Amino acid sequence: MSFLSLIVKNPFRNRTRAALAILGISIGIATIVALGMITDGLTASSQTTQNSGAAEIQVTAEGSNALSATGGTLNANYITELQNISGVSATAGEIRGITPAAGTVSGLLVSGMNSNQTNLEGISITNGTMYADGSNQVILGKQIAPVLNKTVGSTINLFGKEFTVVGIYSSGNIVTDSIAFVSMSTLQNLTNTNGKITLVDVKVNDNANVTDVANAITNAYPNQLSTTTQTQTNELMSKTTGSIKTASAAISVLAIIIGGIGIINVMIMSVFERTREIGVLKAVGWKSSDILIMILGESIILTLVAAVVGILLGVIGSEALLAFFSTTGSFLKPLFTWNIVLRAFAIALIVGIIGGIYPAYRASRLPPTEALRYE
Repeated sequence: MSFLSLIVKNPFRNRTRAALAILGISIGIATIVALGMITDGLTASSQTTQNSGAAEIQVTAEGSNALSATGGTLNANYITELQNISGVSATAGEIRGITPAAGTVSGLLVSGMNSNQTNLEGISITNGTMYADGSNQVILGKQIAPVLNKTVGSTINLFGKEFTVVGIYSSGNIVTDSIAFVSMSTLQNLTNTNGKITLVDVKVNDNANVTDVANAITNAYPNQLSTTTQTQTNELMSKTTGSIKTASAAISVLAIIIGGIGIINVMIMSVFERTREIGVLKAVGWKSSDILIMILGESIILTLVAAVVGILLGVIGSEALLAFFSTTGSFLKPLFTWNIVLRAFAIALIVGIIGGIYPAYRASRLPPTEALRYE
């Protein structure tokens, strides 16, 4: 048996202990891989550029959430009233609701909007046509359409009503591209919200400052309206990505520490069990450096196998997690890159070296005569 094959086979002589060591390290690596894929997917999917003509401000009732369609609604009169605010170029109202289920998605966000005003959401039809106002027609974003397995001509049940998919659209925004758009009057009738809206899209003049206009709106309607600008949305996305990256870095450190401790324990036990064996090897001419390299190599082999298992668990886990949260998963796709693979193996290598260096040194220093007498 060659020296290399000996190093590869030795860690698995006690299969149960090796399996437990690999499992412990792989869980940490899997978490790192999953967070890395989600972060890279979020970074790749998010677009800070805004389509020409799209609204820069969204106005909602104070304390409401337009994205999840929760909170209070607004009187439709605000659509015209906000046009009187200095710097406002155009406004459009939306009524939003979450349909209980649509295909594989447990809760689909549906927005009702007049068809001639969808440009304020940056919507551009890429396949098919725009829906007709007052009809049971729907257009789907390019992110949600494949999740629902729908194309132009398909039908979909929204709020207990059959709708025909007449178009697929793109807006350049991952959230907007995961929404189904229908006629405002149709959705108001289905949700019993006639005369009500969820939000107002506000387009500002070219020479106007978006922040100043947003402040003017909230000042004109104190404790009634709140505003969200495109800049604020982009900053929130950046903060979210940054938080995930920070969490991933913290978990990487923990994985190295915990994995290192686990490997130290496994390798020390291995050295104790093989004390006489190490004495024999030294007695037949093995150098202390050979023993050190062998034990350190065994430690690294265990952690590299754990890296492979962790990568597989991380890929499967991230996909399963986003599939469970199907609404989020419709616009957030995990992105698997070679950087993630390299990071996982680098962490595994560090853990293997840190965890194996002391047991390897201890084994290399064993006097052959004492090792041979060890019981």
